[in-house]
Amino acid sequence: MKLNKTAKLVAALAATAALVSACSGDRGDDPSATSTGGSSANATAASSNSDAKFGTLNSPCGQGDAKGATDQGVSDTEIKIGFGDDRGYVKSPGLNKEMSDAVNALISWCNDQGGINGRKVVGTDYDAAMTQANSVMQEACASQFMMVGYGFAMDQTAEQTRVACNMVSVPGFTVSPDATNGPMTFQGVPMPVDYANAAAWFQMAEMHPDLLNDFDVVNSTMPTIITSTTKTRSMAAAAGFKLKDCGVTLNYEGESSYVPFAEKFKECGVKGIWTSRSASPAELNFVKSLDQVGIDPIFFGESTWYGEAVSAWNKDTGLLDNLNADMVFQMLENADKVPAVKQYADMVSEQGGKTALLGMQAASSFLLWATAADECGSDLTRQCMVNELSSIHEWDGGGLHAVTDPGKNMPATCGLMTALTGDEYTQVFPTTAGEFKCDPKYLITTDKSIWGTELDADRISTKYQNANVIKPQS
Repeated sequence: MKLNKTAKLVAALAATAALVSACSGDRGDDPSATSTGGSSANATAASSNSDAKFGTLNSPCGQGDAKGATDQGVSDTEIKIGFGDDRGYVKSPGLNKEMSDAVNALISWCNDQGGINGRKVVGTDYDAAMTQANSVMQEACASQFMMVGYGFAMDQTAEQTRVACNMVSVPGFTVSPDATNGPMTFQGVPMPVDYANAAAWFQMAEMHPDLLNDFDVVNSTMPTIITSTTKTRSMAAAAGFKLKDCGVTLNYEGESSYVPFAEKFKECGVKGIWTSRSASPAELNFVKSLDQVGIDPIFFGESTWYGEAVSAWNKDTGLLDNLNADMVFQMLENADKVPAVKQYADMVSEQGGKTALLGMQAASSFLLWATAADECGSDLTRQCMVNELSSIHEWDGGGLHAVTDPGKNMPATCGLMTALTGDEYTQVFPTTAGEFKCDPKYLITTDKSIWGTELDADRISTKYQNANVIKPQS
């Protein structure tokens, strides 16, 4: 099946997305060092007047007497934030709508408690429809206090506008390097260009120590996937894998037949295949071709392979019963063991929304934003938000995911592995459901040649920086 170029771009960007101290130099200090200061994931939101919790996180929402029109979008009674997704993209209707569903649900949850220090949160739900990210950002720049919990696949088109208007951002995900390490950006689950969480490869090595010489990676002609694959190879090497080089490169526009590529893998003797591509129809056709040539390797991919579309396809074919997908989020199937996951799922479902990994990602970023906003009290300014967000160094969204460091823009050093049988996912590593395995060795540095942007001493992209960028104050 041959997909058009734009549709393949959607899949590649989605795969890249999927499913970050109180001084301006904090991101430039040793980012792998353990922090002893700042807020923690399970710390009490000090100024909250609510007894509510989100998982293990004391709610940052509640009644209060905050006053003042302290910044754009802030009044005595309201805080205006923007959020959104690409749901209106005609080639993929509903794209990432689960992100807006999550933020809408959390705004209601927060406002039911009295807002943040008594100010109601008023959200504007933007639809970037893939190609309108910059138009959305221009509109947000004129009215919103901040952008929160959003995800635009073409965020590179909006980044210059965002930085120019000092729109401080807590996105659910970023895609382009300049946005991922952008000024005034903090994420609940950071994925910076210069560091990577290689937990998946270290854990696969523990699961299959006899296969360290028997894996290979599916190459692609898509630039974003080429970069991702290069990063993947460095992670595999750090975990002790000596990847084969079977010479398989798939055209991002699709192939008339995937059988010749499957034959190459068969001749090469692979027993495991990693893909940085998402579960598009073309990729599923490639999985079919592996079966057609008579091989059944471990099929190993990112968390984009954890989802309803994949499980439904496998229920009919059974061809992905050998699938492993790595995660830094808890599985939805673990809701009975992880209160935050159950709370997220119940909250979104009650409003008729969709639950999915990207929804949890947006929820985590909203909670991160709200926690910082709560600390600012009446003095709710973008400067205060940058100060507070940069001081949060332990964050797990109340238990939605492994601990990250938003303040330093650093990823988790934990992970878990899922497996698929029929249409059911289960956690297979570590074996106790609801637990992650963590290890400092999972954190690796990436080669500068694949960053895609220049970083300053604070590990922030220099491309759109200007003298007015808001930096943390001590």
